[in-house]
Amino acid sequence: MTAPESSGAAVRSRVRVVRGVSRPRGGSRTFNTAPRPLERRSGRRQAAPWLYLAPALVVLGGLLLYPIYQLGLISFFRYTQAQVSGGEPTTFEGFGNYSALFSDGEFWRVLLATVLFAAACVVSTLAVGCALAVLLTRVRALPRLALMLAALGAWATPAVTGSTVWLFLFDPDFGPVNRVLGLGDHSWTYGRLSAFLLVLLEVVWCSFPFVMVTVYAGIRAVPAEVLEAAALDGASQWRIWRSVLAPMLRPILTVVTIQSVIWDFKVFTQIYVMTGGGGIAGQNLVLNVYAYQQAFASSQYGLGSAIGVVMLLTLLAVTLVYLRLLRRQGEEL
Repeated sequence: MTAPESSGAAVRSRVRVVRGVSRPRGGSRTFNTAPRPLERRSGRRQAAPWLYLAPALVVLGGLLLYPIYQLGLISFFRYTQAQVSGGEPTTFEGFGNYSALFSDGEFWRVLLATVLFAAACVVSTLAVGCALAVLLTRVRALPRLALMLAALGAWATPAVTGSTVWLFLFDPDFGPVNRVLGLGDHSWTYGRLSAFLLVLLEVVWCSFPFVMVTVYAGIRAVPAEVLEAAALDGASQWRIWRSVLAPMLRPILTVVTIQSVIWDFKVFTQIYVMTGGGGIAGQNLVLNVYAYQQAFASSQYGLGSAIGVVMLLTLLAVTLVYLRLLRRQGEEL
């Protein structure tokens, strides 16, 4: 064998590399685990969004996680006005506040009323908001602009102001609603159901603009050819909404539903202002007002914190169940 041939054979026998696998002379394989340039770039691209979101996540963590931590911590202690003023030491009670809460029949009555009231508010808000969103697509530019301005004005009105205005409208002595309907001096806030109905109307009035604007934006994003094809097939407006628009807008409807559940479940201002702190003998109490009464009116801060923790866990459970049901249906959020 000549010198060039022997040197070439020696080089070929030392290392044989095939797609990142090196095969030494002995026959054993060693894998090249060094990341390729494409993989490194892909990893940086995946980490880039989190780097951009990091400042906001830090701020939100400080504004949300710490108060939630304090809320949960206080719920495990006996924390009354005596402990706040330093007259008595703070004592650890474990789940004592939760035991007292769950053994109280008033808590379960208020919880049931809160769930039913929030459900009625969510359904009514979604129905009004979606109906007006469809209406916006059917009217001309000037009526559309007027409706949008009126809705945004209702949305921008503070809850205290809106509640006070609605109380005046339904006032038994000077309210124009009773005069128009011929109800005389009927008091809307005296009865339990009528008071809840009055608050529900105010909550829907200040909440439907968010649903209307969001759903309207989603409808405008639907291709016009799809709606025209459904209309040419003879589908009615209700059938177009139920079979065409609603499935295509399901991610948007999911967002507005979850937002409405959160907002309506923790209603405080409207109930407190319009029913005078919970109605006659507490007949219109909801969990947020009930927690306020226990924490600040009765100075049972530990018990009020326990109610807040129950509300937080309930909202998380409802949201997670709703998202799980959507995932089972194959929806990507």
